Amino acid sequence: MFKIVACSLALSSMLLPGLSMAKLPAMSDEAKLKAAEASAKSAWTDKVAGFQLCQAMDRTAEAYRRSFKSAGKDTPQPTTTLPCSDPGQFAYTPTPITPDAQKPLEASGAHSPPGPAQSPPSQKATAAEIAGKK
Repeated sequence: MFKIVACSLALSSMLLPGLSMAKLPAMSDEAKLKAAEASAKSAWTDKVAGFQLCQAMDRTAEAYRRSFKSAGKDTPQPTTTLPCSDPGQFAYTPTPITPDAQKPLEASGAHSPPGPAQSPPSQKATAAEIAGKK
């Protein structure tokens, strides 16, 4: 019985990595648009949270100043900061997905040399010579 269980475990451990390497099908255009909208909604939600945090900090600072005034102490000089900006209502306008828009950055060639190498690398030293002798 132990041999049967051990063999089945060994067989399944050999097959599972192969299954995990399978490719998923490409996303449909509709799914891509839904994902882009969800991403925009998430970014808007983050802006709303930042706006609410800014308002809470302003209220807290004002209460702090009021407590100083009521105690008859000099209030510290407030630091000038940017005013809180309301992100407004969520509005999403989808952009059409075109094959050119999905072009990877590597295709631009900005990081590659302009042409093929004309000569071998200028350094002819071996790795042992570069590292130095011990």
